[in-house]
Amino acid sequence: MSPNTSLRGSIAAGFDLDEIQDSWGWFMALGIALVVLGLVCIAGEVTATLVTVLTFGWLLILGAVVALIQAFRVRKWSGFSLYFLSALLRGVTGYLLIRYPFTAEAALTLILASFFIVAGIFRMVGAGTLRFPRWGWAVLSGLIAVALGVTLLVLLPAVSLWFIGVAIGVEFIFDGVSVITLGSALRGVPSGGSLAKA
Repeated sequence: MSPNTSLRGSIAAGFDLDEIQDSWGWFMALGIALVVLGLVCIAGEVTATLVTVLTFGWLLILGAVVALIQAFRVRKWSGFSLYFLSALLRGVTGYLLIRYPFTAEAALTLILASFFIVAGIFRMVGAGTLRFPRWGWAVLSGLIAVALGVTLLVLLPAVSLWFIGVAIGVEFIFDGVSVITLGSALRGVPSGGSLAKA
């Protein structure tokens, strides 16, 4: 079964392809908007990093408020204390991110660097142990992740000012390209047709 036929089957399982095919223009517009937003994030990487940290902080505080309300609604439950402490920790973390955004940028970059190193090592070891088809690509991916993590650690704290903004910008660009590709594929499918022919 070809990937296009599989895509047709997965789309058809939840939607009528003819219905979403008429929305190909919206997919293209969304994809272009994501690419533009990604380029803006990369161009203003310091501002994008600061906005990301502040948004994350406010979301943590909002989540803490909701969790506290829920904790007091079920205060007779035996897990109330853990739920309450979790909500408080979330709220304090959110406050600290908002109160000290530049320190938070460095802390988040440090966490990301550590994650890249650990995940890269696990990916390389796993691929080398299992030796699945084309496992060399997974090893290369792991090496790149480790190299990125080490580079971030070496360049801290200066890199923390712009790294998160650039990473989010790159993510938006790749998401936008994938949505544009989907819109283009939908445009190329004739009514009642198959994605396999597109």
